[in-house]
Amino acid sequence: MEPEARTAAAHPLSSDRLTAIRRTSALDTVRARISLAVDLGLLAPGERLPNVPDTARALGVGEITVRRAFGALEREGVVQRRPGRNGGTFIADRPRHHTVAETAAYREDSARVRRLIDERTVLEAGFGHLAALRVDDGTLADLDRAVAAMDDATTWAEFHAADRCFHTAVARGAGLPDACAMYERVTGELYRYFLPYSMDYLRRSNQEHKDIRAALAAHDAPLAARLLSAHAAELHRTMYMGLSDRAAMAEEPDRSARTSPEPGA
Repeated sequence: MEPEARTAAAHPLSSDRLTAIRRTSALDTVRARISLAVDLGLLAPGERLPNVPDTARALGVGEITVRRAFGALEREGVVQRRPGRNGGTFIADRPRHHTVAETAAYREDSARVRRLIDERTVLEAGFGHLAALRVDDGTLADLDRAVAAMDDATTWAEFHAADRCFHTAVARGAGLPDACAMYERVTGELYRYFLPYSMDYLRRSNQEHKDIRAALAAHDAPLAARLLSAHAAELHRTMYMGLSDRAAMAEEPDRSARTSPEPGA
């Protein structure tokens, strides 16, 4: 094997040709992400989707692409659009399942996603440890704003943007600019695979961010590292490749019970 080939095999971010979603058009990735979220029960019948600009920002595509995707999904029976002041795009009352063939690209890339999660887990643990030792009032204020924004979010798109700000603030608080660039590459690639989630689930998950913030404020480096590592590793179970049925997230218990330290730890 040539040196370049060994590098590509060892570092998935260095080889676009290995990723199925990079062979899928922007339009079809929007269709696939929303359809797969419906198939897995992450979005419920009747749930309102974010508006076109918010959806475009959250999924990293243009607004025209989102409008075309919404139109295609409506024709495919996944969503329905309603006019008027209280209108918008909603998951259909009886959405059709497994109608978007492009969801196969996400399943094809599941091994890659697991590697990306492992890379993020290692980076989050290191950032948490260092940030707890170096945290200042500015970083804590950034974390507080992100946590409040997640509490106030009304759509998964708003929550996603605030979640990204939270983790970026932790990474920057570690004081390692070159490592931050690495982190941005890993998370940027991983975000390409994130699906829309129900707001009830996302709001419950925000308790983990509050626990992480408290550990950082207390300068408890081992606890901060452990909480951030667990928070990232949880993606193995809660991202699409860890879910197998439409009731999976509806029965999700309180996550903080799993990731918070044992009493006296």
